[in-house]
Formats: sequence, structure tokens, C-alpha cells
Amino acid sequence: MNRWGKSLLIAALVGVVAMAFRVSWNALKDVATATGADETAATLYPFVVDGLMALALVATLVLTGDARRFALRVLAAYTLASLVLNYVHGLVPELHDEVVDWGRLADWDPANWALVLLATSLPVGSIYFGSDLVAKVLHHRPIEHPTSTPNRDQSAETCVNRSTADLEVSTPAPITPTPAPAELPAAPVVSLVKSTDRVPVGVVAAESTRPRQATGRVPDVARSSRPNRTADQLLTEARTATADWTDRELTAEGIRKAVRTSPAKARVLRETLRAERGQSAGTGEAVA
Repeated sequence: MNRWGKSLLIAALVGVVAMAFRVSWNALKDVATATGADETAATLYPFVVDGLMALALVATLVLTGDARRFALRVLAAYTLASLVLNYVHGLVPELHDEVVDWGRLADWDPANWALVLLATSLPVGSIYFGSDLVAKVLHHRPIEHPTSTPNRDQSAETCVNRSTADLEVSTPAPITPTPAPAELPAAPVVSLVKSTDRVPVGVVAAESTRPRQATGRVPDVARSSRPNRTADQLLTEARTATADWTDRELTAEGIRKAVRTSPAKARVLRETLRAERGQSAGTGEAVA
């Protein structure tokens, strides 16, 4: 609906409410006069009852939660009270006359006492409930809606929980097994001291093959408990560990945990094993 249509709808609503208030105003004024109110009080009495209904309606549109339910209860209670007093005004013709029997709204005494109590308690209730509603509206803080949508939060959480070893970004090429280099013959060790001679004190044997350390001795705590493995050794261990795995279980994260290597090497091993399985499957089909 455009702005013009909304404005026309609001104007029509205001007109209907104003006319309904004028009709109810006549009945409530006569009831107030019958309960002993003077001319000024009787004129203001409809504003006390129907005016609080309008205030409760506005508070209902603003408040939320328990405060909104409280405003709805006040609106329902005063609407019912106004309906009862308008109904009594239609049943008692004497209320339309200028001279009425004060304090008499019904012929039956219990009903008359209840109606007089209802009519006289509405102004006091308007003071209490109206003040409470205004305080709730003034202290109400609107709820801030989150900027992110549930789908966006869910996708972000999925990205965080996903293992870095299973990401398909910038996957290196498979490892191609290379022949191990031939070992060089060990150099002959020449002893500077004859076997028959005794080794003097303070003389270091020349056959010591321990390399000289340039930066000092590495602490035992800093040393890795697992020796460095070559690419072939990693591939062999991965083949053995994943021999009975299915293609779905063959993930980089699983390989990384099985052979205890880095995520990058695990991705390379995964691609290599997948390529080998693909070649084996192609060979099997050709033979069949």
C-alpha cells in the first residue's frame, strides 16, 4: 500500500474512533452524573475511561513481552467496563432525564452496588494504570536485531569448523617417487697413533666422526622425538595406513592424523593415493 492509501486509512480510523467516542461520551456522562459527579466532572468522565483505552492501545503497539501483555489486560478491562456502563445506560431510561436518582443504576441492590463501585473506581484505576503504562513506555528499550542472518552465521561456523587439511585451495601436485641417491663410499679413517703405542693424556683421536657444532648444543627438549622422513617414507607409511580405507575415508585430515605430518604434506599424500587408486581401477577395468 502506498503512502496515500495509508494516510487515507489512518484518517478513516481516526474518524471512526472519534464518532464512537462521541456516542460513548453521552452514556458515560449520564452514568457519572447518576453517581454524584457535577457537570464538569461528568464532562471529563468519558475522557478518563475511553482515554485510558486509547493510551493502553498505544502502549500495546510500543511495548513487548510482559509489559505488552499488561497493556493488553488494561485495554481489555477498560473496554469491558465501558461496554457495561453503556449497556446500563441503555437499560435505565431514567439516566437520560435531567433529574436522576443519585446512586441508583439498577433496581436490584447487589447489581446497583456493583455498578456504582465499577463507575466510581474507574477514575482511580485510570490514575494508577495510566501512570504505570507511561512509565513502561518511557523506560522501554527497543530490541536490537542482529545484522547477520542465520544462514550467514551457519556458513561462517561451518568454515571455522572445517579442517584446514580438507580445503581444496592451492593443492600441490602429487609426489612422484624418485630413486634414492647412491650412497658414497665412506672415507678411510687414518689413525695418527699406532695401535702399539699408548694414547697420551689430552690427545683426541682423529677417527672421531662427530661434526663440529657451530651454534652450540641443541637442548633435548627442543629436539623432535620423530626423525625427519623423506617423501618416499611418508608415502609408504600412508599406503600402509590407508590400505583398507574407502575412497570417502581417504581425506587429508585422516592421513595427517595417521602418519602424523603437516596439513600441506597430508594434502599431497591424499592426491597421490587417489591418483594411484584411480590408475589401479583403470588397469582393473582394462584387464576385465
